[in-house]
Amino acid sequence: MPYEWLPPEDGQDRLHLWPHRSLTQRGFVWFIGATSALIAVPLLGILGSPVLWALLPFLLGAIWAIWFALRKNGRDRDILEDLRLSPDRITLTRHGPKGRRQDWEANPYWLRVTLHETGGPVPRYLTLKGEGREVELGPFLSEDERVALKDELETRLHRLRSGPPSGQG
Repeated sequence: MPYEWLPPEDGQDRLHLWPHRSLTQRGFVWFIGATSALIAVPLLGILGSPVLWALLPFLLGAIWAIWFALRKNGRDRDILEDLRLSPDRITLTRHGPKGRRQDWEANPYWLRVTLHETGGPVPRYLTLKGEGREVELGPFLSEDERVALKDELETRLHRLRSGPPSGQG
């Protein structure tokens, strides 16, 4: 899953979420290399011909367009959501593309986790609502991942609201 609960730090539960990345840097190099090689194969038959010079700019433009589109997509997916749960505050920091940062915080006691079955930008839209503001959580996750995350988050919030177990016995 493209999220993980990190070990607690300073009494805070921490969750990191990120979009799926199916194309690694190495895969990108291989894809561009293979595409270039396959585009070059038909050029072997017209080597030494003026037709080669007429086709070459278009073929290079096609390779550049593929490279540019894949790079832009990769930059647009540079997202990391950092959720921190502590007994007195819950904070969500979203580090977006181009260094954009958005922060949200609320009191965990009044926090409401909602899974909207319909009406959101994606099916089973997951939101956190507190202190008069509602924010989305993990819109890049799959439906099943959002459902699982909601259950995990509610379990941790319940444990957080209950407080640490008392040592009386």
